[in-house]
Amino acid sequence: MRLVISHSPPCETEKSNTMTTQQQEGEKQYDPGDTTLKFVNRQDDLDPLDDDTETLKAEMSCGHAVTPESLTGWCRSLLDQSQFKFLCPALEDGTFVKCGAEWSYQEVRRLAVLTTEEMEHFEKTMAALAAATYCEYKSCPVCETFVEREDLTNLSVLCTVCTADKGQRYEFCWQCLKQWKGPAPRSDRCDNNGCINQDLDLLKNCETTSLPQVAGVTDCPSIRACPTCGQRVEHDKTGCKNILCPRCNKEFCFVCLKLTEECLETSSYFTACSAGVAPRQTSIPTWNRN
Repeated sequence: MRLVISHSPPCETEKSNTMTTQQQEGEKQYDPGDTTLKFVNRQDDLDPLDDDTETLKAEMSCGHAVTPESLTGWCRSLLDQSQFKFLCPALEDGTFVKCGAEWSYQEVRRLAVLTTEEMEHFEKTMAALAAATYCEYKSCPVCETFVEREDLTNLSVLCTVCTADKGQRYEFCWQCLKQWKGPAPRSDRCDNNGCINQDLDLLKNCETTSLPQVAGVTDCPSIRACPTCGQRVEHDKTGCKNILCPRCNKEFCFVCLKLTEECLETSSYFTACSAGVAPRQTSIPTWNRN
């Protein structure tokens, strides 16, 4: 699967807006004469402590106000967390519910006033993350050719290059990267000594943690597998009990492992789950992308 993110230059309007954007003291500033943006005189929704009434804020497509600096910072933090979709983190008025609207890269590029260097970083990172999300691939341990694993329930993977070179079928283990031993298909391990699932081992043996801002949550396993895709995640112990998976972008409760919508039917973001703390996971969910 080949994923391509366009590196075409901005349109003439975007060029003009970028060129007329003023930068003072190293910080990005909107051009007050830019009539293509909707400016608003209110708090920066990405910065709850914002009390600056002089810096221009622009309105995103979802209706929330941003500055170029806050928008750049938030989107960079998402990329650092391996998330290539830009979702609005602002809370809806009077609630603890996140907006969650997805901003296109074109909108982010324009309203964050990305520099050429920033655009290059964003686009390269987004392409790599998208490829890692939608394809399961590793280097063959013999020929180092990239091999895609199409069946996520089978650890035995065929390398067509080695098969052709050797004149006989060559399969390796996705988990230990040794030549496959034993019957296949198989989802837990091959018959090579030391073939273990390190992610599963961590889930079973990780230390426990508490969530200080969530009432009544102690002795929770510190590492979880996303219930949707199996991605290994940790909670930073700040804020509410819910976490956004960097791989599949599903939000779930770190405590009870239910999707957020289901968890909130009987509890709230900062209170213990009605079902209690889910036990340590003994298997890793397989992501059904369909």
